[in-house]
Amino acid sequence: MGKSARAAKADAAKRAGEPKVQIGAIPYRHRPDGAVEIMLVTTRETQRWIVPKGWPIRGLKGHEAAAREAMEEAGLLGEIGKKPVGRYIYWKRRTRDFVLCKVRLYLLVVKDQLPSWPEQDQRRSQWFTQADAADLVDEPALGAILRGLKLDKA
Repeated sequence: MGKSARAAKADAAKRAGEPKVQIGAIPYRHRPDGAVEIMLVTTRETQRWIVPKGWPIRGLKGHEAAAREAMEEAGLLGEIGKKPVGRYIYWKRRTRDFVLCKVRLYLLVVKDQLPSWPEQDQRRSQWFTQADAADLVDEPALGAILRGLKLDKA
């Protein structure tokens, strides 16, 4: 094996151990009384509460892909922030194994929810207080991010 082939193989092995990147949205709204609510969705397999998230989408920037995930998983439309507000790492459960993923999170100020959306029959979605949302997610780092967000009305 030539030097360049060995180097390519070593690079591929190194990449295999690195976390896979995902993007996610933190959808939130203010109730008329000023309280903040965050929408969580369930995973398809285990019905755990999570924020809408998924793999990067070719041709879309991270924040645009996060907005698309929120629309596909919960029918949400709104204003997405362009800069990530947090990152966390978790083990994604798959049928036969687990994959280490690093999720970049973007805030989504929800303006509307569509009457129907692509994954409506595969997931539940529900609004929670900020504190309850932080307590309901399984990933401690995601819970800490949700708990620490300053989402007061400006």
